[in-house]
Amino acid sequence: MATVELRFSAQPEHVRTARLVAAAVARRAGVDEAVLDEVRLAVGEACSRAVGLHRSHGITEPVRVVLTEEEKVFSIEVGDGVPAPGTTAAAENTPVSRRAALAGDLHEADTGDGEDEMGLAVISGLVDDVQVTSDDHGGVIRMSWPTASAVALP
Repeated sequence: MATVELRFSAQPEHVRTARLVAAAVARRAGVDEAVLDEVRLAVGEACSRAVGLHRSHGITEPVRVVLTEEEKVFSIEVGDGVPAPGTTAAAENTPVSRRAALAGDLHEADTGDGEDEMGLAVISGLVDDVQVTSDDHGGVIRMSWPTASAVALP
């Protein structure tokens, strides 16, 4: 199992670099060429979402991107540092004015205009295997694609 880990400060200009790295590693892992644009777009959406969450919650730790090549699958995890709602860490990392306004999931309520939900919808449309999780250490979007070794030859 080969793994590449990328960490970058929550600046929008770094999202492009994450997309380029993800596409290069996906290509090397054996993801079909026809799917590489979907990989780029999905990683761009996930990283943009993480950057937005970090910036809106005043989180200074880097956005995490972990690219993993396994025997038959290539996966990407994009992690943010925004704790799940209802945790002590969430209360500590949420400004007082926002703390009073929270209703539901921080990962859904952070952008008053639905940008977060739209980003997740785009990712879901691009990736067949996607999971979104959140705990007191932050949220993770895990996406995976089959590699050439997973395709059965006739």
